[in-house]
Amino acid sequence: MVSDQPPGPEGKPAGRRAWTRGGLSGRRRVLLAVVAGAVLLSAGGMTAAAFIKSPADQARSAGPPPADVLTAPVEHRVIKDSVVLRGQVSADQTVEISPVAAGTQDTARVVVTKLPYRAGDTLAGGKVVVEMSGRPVFALTGRLPVYRDLKPGADGEDVAQAQRALGRLGYPAGGDRKGHFGAGTKRAVDRYYASIGYEPLPADPEGGAEVAAAQDAVTEAHRAWQDAAGGRRKTRAAEDLGKARRALAAAEAANGPMLPASEVVFLRGFPARVEKVNATVGTEAKEKLLTVSAGSLVVDGDLDAARKDLVRVGQRVEILAEATGDSARGAVASVSEAPVQGGEESTDGDAGGADTGGEYVVKVSPDKPLPGELAGQDVRLTVAAGASKGKVLAVPLSAVSAGADGRTAVTVYDSGSEDRRRVEVTTGTSGNGFVAIRPRTDGSVRAGDQVVVGKRQGGDG
Repeated sequence: MVSDQPPGPEGKPAGRRAWTRGGLSGRRRVLLAVVAGAVLLSAGGMTAAAFIKSPADQARSAGPPPADVLTAPVEHRVIKDSVVLRGQVSADQTVEISPVAAGTQDTARVVVTKLPYRAGDTLAGGKVVVEMSGRPVFALTGRLPVYRDLKPGADGEDVAQAQRALGRLGYPAGGDRKGHFGAGTKRAVDRYYASIGYEPLPADPEGGAEVAAAQDAVTEAHRAWQDAAGGRRKTRAAEDLGKARRALAAAEAANGPMLPASEVVFLRGFPARVEKVNATVGTEAKEKLLTVSAGSLVVDGDLDAARKDLVRVGQRVEILAEATGDSARGAVASVSEAPVQGGEESTDGDAGGADTGGEYVVKVSPDKPLPGELAGQDVRLTVAAGASKGKVLAVPLSAVSAGADGRTAVTVYDSGSEDRRRVEVTTGTSGNGFVAIRPRTDGSVRAGDQVVVGKRQGGDG
């Protein structure tokens, strides 16, 4: 077969050799491309493997960490059980001052004419709290509320209370016997009113005239006795003179200043505190002009039914005023027998004070007088409801478990060897998250040992 290609240098057809070289070169290029592709695919597969994981690998990487045992140390401590309540500080006496016009005053209206104090001010004994229609209302020391006008000649415990109060201010009742409004008490009342800048009201507006008439009667009777001849006339004149003198003594005893119920308020202690003022000078006096608190400060706490049995009279209490940081100590003075609803003690339910949805009132008596600025403040009360007798072995409540046989135990954990041993214990006082334990075998649990309280997420049991 004759080639139509030009002959090569050796007389062979040039086209065939050329074709053979070209074919080998092409196949090498294909092979190199295949190898390069394989290398690229391999590299790509290795790179992808770094990011693509099997479902099993994904589950392992997304799962929780290996289980770690949670432990707590066994402590040698006093266990205290406490109950935390909210409470409010208030005085043990609150008095509302309202206008009560004295019966001897002839006034068309009762108008506020002076207001010496503002809400929050302190008030000393013997000071005028408010003036109405020119007449004072002052505060004296006493526990018995005023219920009548105290007039010369009166007798009673309320008179004795007024005598003591005036005596504290420097105005003693002189020679009067205790509880009798005599001449000495009248002098004390006169002197006290003069000290505050007022004239006392007379017990009887006509008293002076009655005394004068009685004095005239004594004068006439004395003259008649002098002029009477002896015998029966003299005797009768003497009787008339004696009768006139007795009438004069009675008139003088009844005459003088009084202590009107409208002008005095008795408070248990001083300094007192003006809580509210609901009046302004020049306005007509209406109900509840002022509210005054007095006496030692006490604290009332609110206790829910679920914890009532934990709080008893005599338990120690820590008082904390969170707003100011002031703290004090006291004791539970009383716990109401029935729950209180709407400010009044409920009488519904059985005699045992069944829970009707209200709260029980816990009265706390401070060890020392509380500062006056705490009056009206909300406080936190921590009642020590129970305590162990001295230091005991104690563990967190979560460290104690019960078996099927009902026996309680703790699991002691050795972090070095990861050994665990279950130790049977009996439990005692609990409080604030801890419980006292006593191992059935002496020495099997000691202070400082680590006990298992749980496992972190991912534990197997």
